Amino acid sequence: MSDVVGKLWGFCHTLRHDGVDYGDYIEQITYLLFLKMASEREIEVPAGCEWEKLRARAGTELTDHYIEVLRTLGKQPGILGDIYAGAQSRFSDPVNLKKLVNLIDETEWTALGVDVKAHAYEGLLEKAASEGKKGAGQYFTPRVLIQSIVRCMKPDPRGNPSFTVADPACGTGGFLVAAYEWLIEQTKGGALDRETSKRIRRKTYFGTELVARPRRLALMNMYLHGVEPHIELQDAIYTTPGSTKYDVILANPPFGTKGANQAPDRDDFTVETSNKQLNFVQHFLTVLKPGGRAAVVLPDNCLFADQAGEVFKILTEDCNLHTVIRLPRGTFTPYSQGVNANVVFFAKGEPTSKVWIYDGRTNVAGITKKGRPLAMKHFAEFEKCYGDDPNGRTKRKPSDSKEDRWRCFSIQEIREKDFKLVGFKWLKEESPDDLDEMPEPDELAADATLDLKGALADLEQVLKLLEQEAGA
Repeated sequence: MSDVVGKLWGFCHTLRHDGVDYGDYIEQITYLLFLKMASEREIEVPAGCEWEKLRARAGTELTDHYIEVLRTLGKQPGILGDIYAGAQSRFSDPVNLKKLVNLIDETEWTALGVDVKAHAYEGLLEKAASEGKKGAGQYFTPRVLIQSIVRCMKPDPRGNPSFTVADPACGTGGFLVAAYEWLIEQTKGGALDRETSKRIRRKTYFGTELVARPRRLALMNMYLHGVEPHIELQDAIYTTPGSTKYDVILANPPFGTKGANQAPDRDDFTVETSNKQLNFVQHFLTVLKPGGRAAVVLPDNCLFADQAGEVFKILTEDCNLHTVIRLPRGTFTPYSQGVNANVVFFAKGEPTSKVWIYDGRTNVAGITKKGRPLAMKHFAEFEKCYGDDPNGRTKRKPSDSKEDRWRCFSIQEIREKDFKLVGFKWLKEESPDDLDEMPEPDELAADATLDLKGALADLEQVLKLLEQEAGA
């Protein structure tokens, strides 16, 4: 796997001189890789689009033929047309296109096994995402975090013929891939009867993505795992959803406020806000089945936003918001620098009576790209505290955490904080011995801002009480 990734990624740097950026490069690999595997599997493609005919050409004849192949495939029905919809060649130099065709042709991809080629592709996505603003970082969630969430949520479709898993902000498909990989692990390699296997591969995994490129990469990502997902190209929160509901939602809605300049015109949204993440939470409440469950990554600033309390008040009335984990600083390094975030877990159908919060951030050395990468050890104790029940019903106790990171708060305490979940802090930040472990200045400033907002919220509560007494 590393040889394949290394070989393909090494050529990426050559193409940078031809004006092909990292995202473009992965996209072009997707187009060519699909055709190579179709040839190996003897899957029929439109006449003239066969891998052998592409491989046999060179020079301008190759670039002209490649452009025509992409145009033809984009008009096809099914996953073929979805992957190639709007596809364009980014090669101006036919020599570079020929080199990439030869690189892909050297490997017999279908002989690698699902795990190897799928992980090779994931490796390329991860490398592209880590290249900063020009990569795919905005569509990429660290695999270690995704896998931990999936282990807690246990998205098991085997016993329910209508079971569905969805990510309404799916990016390159990380959550959907991890959900399927978890199932394969549970079945010890996919030991399922033929009908169940067919249903799971074709009718279980759903997604929505606003941008064409990550949607294309998500489709290919799942295809390499042997799955044909249903991924719509649209804006999940500005489009009124259909009647489809989901059993499990796993999502990391996009951070930031870009494009969120107006509130969606949707009758199913109780709170009118332009905050994207809060609108995604409202969207999840709509599309989650009664009894369904969700795990959602949300940044600190979203949970302290002006209307966060209103949205989470509704959520706690309609759902059991049973668990929150504060993620370590730098969790999204190097993909989205400086973002402090949380994961909230809830199940639809009964109101919240108490919320368990795990502080995985205080006195935890910040994540760095090389020296302190995100690892399974960062979530091992949390997963133990979470328990075996994906709906959060496992019997829990604070002593499950050795460092007092795990505490329970009643809905009354949540209400007193105006449903601002990041306001609950009980561990004192100790000064690190190693200066390299100090949080970045922007993170310290963000934490200070949140603390000040929390103090202001507490003062507002005091003022309300004083006003009520004066009125009495």
